[in-house]
Amino acid sequence: MEQEACFGEIQSGHLEQVGYDTYCNLLDEVVKEMKGIEIKEETEIQIDLNVTSYIPDEYISDSNQKIEVYQNIALCKNEENIQNVIDEVIDRFGNIPGELENLIAIARIKYLSKQKNIIKIASKKTMDKKEAVVFTFEQNKFEIEIPELIKKYGTKIKFSSGIKPMITLEIGSTSEKGILNTVTDFIKSM
Repeated sequence: MEQEACFGEIQSGHLEQVGYDTYCNLLDEVVKEMKGIEIKEETEIQIDLNVTSYIPDEYISDSNQKIEVYQNIALCKNEENIQNVIDEVIDRFGNIPGELENLIAIARIKYLSKQKNIIKIASKKTMDKKEAVVFTFEQNKFEIEIPELIKKYGTKIKFSSGIKPMITLEIGSTSEKGILNTVTDFIKSM
């Protein structure tokens, strides 16, 4: 039992040093290496939206269980993975609080973003103080049908070309669910 506690402290120290998502990805890579599975380099997607996303202590008080759930969410690669996490969390802990729903929505946004070569999504205020989200794409991987987006979103979108192309989308909503739904729908529409 002492060995497990010591190992837990080491893991905790590593988690603090590199950040949660990076730690989960590193841990996943080590497990795959040990199993002899080829590791494909993945671009880390940075998401900085004005939403509250975490697992409240009132919902899961045990830190080991909480880390396990965080890791399961961080490792989601598709909708089936997301649904499995949701089902497991509800079965084990009951109805999901809003903050955790937001965290799961962000995991969904991350895997959808990878499919569209998006490397960063960030909230910002426009010059006229409206809420907006900026989508930054990988260099030389901007494969979006701009005319289709213009038909759907009109003047709510602005394009910036450059080394890393960007699309700025006025979102019109400041509610956390509204922001997450708008971002998800926008990525799906690309």
